[in-house]
Amino acid sequence: MKNRIITSVLSAMICMAAFSQTVVDMAADYGIRPGSGKNMSAKLNSALADIKKRYGSGAVSLRFAPGRYDFHPKGSASREYYISNHDQANPKAVGFAIEHWDSLTIDADGADFIFHGRMLPIAVVDSRNFSLKGASIDFETPHITQVTVLDNTSDGITFRTAPWVNAGIDKNGNFIARGEDWAISPRSGIAFDATTRHVVYRTSDLWCPLDSVIALKPKGTYRAPKWTDARLTPGTVVALRGWGRPAPGIFLSGDSATSITDVKVHYAEGMGLLAQLCDGITLTRFGVCLRGDSDPRYFTTQADATHFSGCKGVITSTEGLYEGMMDDAINVHGTYLKVIGRTGKRTLRGRYMHDQSWGFRWGLPGDSVQIIRSETMETVGQPMIIENINPADSRQEHGAREFDVTFTADLPDAVADDCHFGMENLSWAPEVYFADNVVRNNRARGSLFSTPRRVMVERNLFDHTSGTAILLCGDCMGWFETGACRDVTIRQNRFVNSLTNMFQFTEAIISIYPEIHDLSGQRQYFHSGILIEDNDFITFDAPLLYAKSTDGLSFRGNRVRINGDFPPFHPNQFNFKLQRCRNVTVTDNELPQQPSILIE
Repeated sequence: MKNRIITSVLSAMICMAAFSQTVVDMAADYGIRPGSGKNMSAKLNSALADIKKRYGSGAVSLRFAPGRYDFHPKGSASREYYISNHDQANPKAVGFAIEHWDSLTIDADGADFIFHGRMLPIAVVDSRNFSLKGASIDFETPHITQVTVLDNTSDGITFRTAPWVNAGIDKNGNFIARGEDWAISPRSGIAFDATTRHVVYRTSDLWCPLDSVIALKPKGTYRAPKWTDARLTPGTVVALRGWGRPAPGIFLSGDSATSITDVKVHYAEGMGLLAQLCDGITLTRFGVCLRGDSDPRYFTTQADATHFSGCKGVITSTEGLYEGMMDDAINVHGTYLKVIGRTGKRTLRGRYMHDQSWGFRWGLPGDSVQIIRSETMETVGQPMIIENINPADSRQEHGAREFDVTFTADLPDAVADDCHFGMENLSWAPEVYFADNVVRNNRARGSLFSTPRRVMVERNLFDHTSGTAILLCGDCMGWFETGACRDVTIRQNRFVNSLTNMFQFTEAIISIYPEIHDLSGQRQYFHSGILIEDNDFITFDAPLLYAKSTDGLSFRGNRVRINGDFPPFHPNQFNFKLQRCRNVTVTDNELPQQPSILIE
């Protein structure tokens, strides 16, 4: 009993000490007040610098009163960041530039952060124990242009821009949308049903030729004579878009123990949240979402809602809302370096291959690395340990694209410098817990997982995800996104009308689809240890599960209901399609009829 009392007293003292070290600063004390309509960028920079100078060694909470705060590029921080899966254009105008902090909390308490022009709203770099609470992130003028189809005839499509859109016709007759320091002539779009907000059935990525456009009355009305598409009936809402990804809404890089709670990203010109090289991220009630049912917008982000590249620890996303984005709700992966040279017995030169993924650290001494064959995705030898790693095309790893990687042991003789091999960093691969989220009304897919560590996907609603709801992928010749899944559980989820459109990897509601260019030459298996159980599939079409190169797959205790919401159209009309798989069980499922299975 005495020991218990001493322990309790010590715990209380520790808690009191920790509490006493927490400093609360009010943003209003620095002149950062809501509702003024003035640019707060310079004041925010000054506030962060002052607080860090005074309290940089202790826990600090910076509080914002509820209301609207405006941030413009002028007066913002200018930073050179290389961000995974984004355009590597620099410098970037940054709203919150949070770098090398320990135990900083941004407590927004319902603050609405509105950004202007082309900005990176929040960047957290090389920091520990960072917490963001209660904020909304949005842009005054999104770079996606929303229009409504008014008429669709043989003379082209007549459309009206949304009230917030600043658009016109340039001297060459091209439709052009403008904002603060930017202009875009979109040529592609995504169509939404005006009532349901679903992506319109069988439209996918629209080609929208908006040249030779004619301005009509009233203002904001245009006719595009070259834009013809019978699927776009009057009333259809189209999000016209370019393909640039300058920056995410929230950028996390090199951080540990990050917590984001009750935060909503309503728009960003890249991902909603992009995290790279981070250890441990917790998202609670995080949303990349509209401003409720009455929001006049139909879209959110230009790309994924959340994206995790080369992270480790545990990534948790619970009770989130992901809707209206132009790509997936979550994508978790590492990045293969393509082997472009071998120097001696222990050193390989590797290169970041994709133009949107380079310029940041790939590995550290002591990391475990697996070498794979690019065409077959088979492992070569056993994992190896990095002895040292150095940039090969730059003086520093920041901005580098090539690295010389030296290992503690000799390389396998089979590994040559003929560009047929890749390197996967196994140390920077996270566990994932994705639960109690809603994913709906988005382009492309619901969720992507490519990690060898445990993945749990449970109690989520995937509602009209347009393409595949869950994808387990991996490739070393395209996006170069690792890697093989070894322990995945998908349970107690509800899938409603996925596959209304065709996008990449859209073979079934759940697609296990590694890109293997030489499947016939493969001898190993890529994915393994996958359990799909106790889920509800509500669908209008046939394909439920597609799997390629998988050893150990169980589909059991699931319930399937067929509706007539849309006509079936998918080219794959098998419930289960398996290509080069083994140890597969399909049992105890409730289907309206005998399941159709194709084994190749």
